[in-house]
Amino acid sequence: MTETQVLVTGGTLRKLHAPAPAGRRRSRLAIGRTLGYIALAIAAIGLLAPFFWMVMSSLKNANEVFSVPVVWVPETFVWQNYIDIWTKSNMLVWIRNTLFLAVSVTFLQVLTGSFAAYGFARMKFAGRDILFLVYIGTIAVPWQSYMIPQFILLSNLKVSNTLWSIILLQAFGAFGVFLMKQYYETIPEELSEAARLDGLSEYAIWRRIMLPLSVPAIASLTLLTFVNTWNDYLGPLIYLRNPDLWTIQLGLKSFVSNLFDTNYALLFAGLTISVLPIAIIFLLGQKYFVEGIATSGLKG
Repeated sequence: MTETQVLVTGGTLRKLHAPAPAGRRRSRLAIGRTLGYIALAIAAIGLLAPFFWMVMSSLKNANEVFSVPVVWVPETFVWQNYIDIWTKSNMLVWIRNTLFLAVSVTFLQVLTGSFAAYGFARMKFAGRDILFLVYIGTIAVPWQSYMIPQFILLSNLKVSNTLWSIILLQAFGAFGVFLMKQYYETIPEELSEAARLDGLSEYAIWRRIMLPLSVPAIASLTLLTFVNTWNDYLGPLIYLRNPDLWTIQLGLKSFVSNLFDTNYALLFAGLTISVLPIAIIFLLGQKYFVEGIATSGLKG
C-alpha cells in the first residue's frame, strides 16, 4: 500500500497519497520504451519487407516470382540469374554511365553549393538576403513546370542526347547551398576574422578553414546528391535516347517493355545490383549524414 498523509483543511480531514515509488516510475518508463521499440520494429519490417522480397525473387525461377501464395524464400536459389543479367544485357555499360553521372554531378554540386553558401553566409553585399530567399525559393518550383523550355535550351546548345545534358542540369542545386549555409553559420565568425588578419583571402578561408570544418555537412550533401542522381529516371529518359548512354534505370526499364516476355527474376537481379552501391555508401556515411543534417538544422 502507498503511504498517505493527513491534511486538516477547514476542519475536514483529507488523505494525500504520497508520490509513486521510484520503482514504479521506472517500470512505466520501461514499458513505454518497450512499446516504442516494438512500434519501430514493426515499421522497420514494413519498410524492409519489399526489399527482402525483391532480393529473394532475384534468386527464383521466372515462374516462381508471382506465385500464389507468396513464397518468400525459394526452395532452390538460382544464382544463375546474376550471371545471366550480365551476359544478356548491357549492365556494365549502364552502371558505367550511371556511376559517371553520379560522381560528376555530386562533385560539382558539392563544389558549387559549398562555394555559393560561403558567399551567402560570410560575405556582405547589397541584396544578399533577398537573393538567397529567391534562390532557395526555386526549390518549391516543380521541375515539370520548366522542363520543356529547359529541353529546348539544351537542344539548341547541341548537348541533348549526351551525358553533358544531365551534368549541366544538376551541377547546381539550391538545396546544397541551403544545407551548407546553415552549417557554415554554426562555425564561429572569429575564425574567419582571425584568418583575414593573417592575410588569407576569402577563397583561402573557404578552402582551408570552412571546408575542413564542414565534413559532416559535405558528407550529407554528397550522399543525398549521389543517391538522387543514381536513382534519377525522368532526366535520362528525356535527354538520353542513345542506348549506349542509358543509365541503369533506363536499361532495366527495357526489361519490362513487354510484360509477356519479361523474366522478372532477371529484372529483380538487376534491381538488387542497382541498390547495392547505394546501400554500401549509406552504411559507410550514415554517421556523418545524421550529424550533418542535425547540425545544419540548429540555425534557420
